[in-house]
Amino acid sequence: MITRMTHVCIYVLDQDSAYDFYVNKLGFKVHTDAPMGPGARWLTVTPPEQPDLEITLFLVKEGGAFDKEKVAMMTALIKSGALGPAVFTCKDLLATYEDLQSKGVVFKKPPTKEFYGFEALFTDDSGNWFSLSQINP
Repeated sequence: MITRMTHVCIYVLDQDSAYDFYVNKLGFKVHTDAPMGPGARWLTVTPPEQPDLEITLFLVKEGGAFDKEKVAMMTALIKSGALGPAVFTCKDLLATYEDLQSKGVVFKKPPTKEFYGFEALFTDDSGNWFSLSQINP
């Protein structure tokens, strides 16, 4: 029986830039940053209050899972903003929105009241978009 999820993957176009974005702008903690064979890197970060969930910042490049055609397709999808991989939550959306904006995070949608809570949408440095939500109790 499956008991929990420990890792999720976000495809990124540059791991150094993603490191800066997720650590220095979003405030995530680095869990693992290690070489993984020639030219590969295993990079995971965790939300500060959820250290048991590792987010793998997986580089889209040729080799392993991706051939040249798949790299081109994935890169186009990511850059176009077609991928919305996750919902992040916070305790105070307005304060978090202001803080992230001051750090250069780009928002596609400002904080808006929705039937399920209070939400804003932002993009990472690769083009992936995320929901940032303050969930109603």
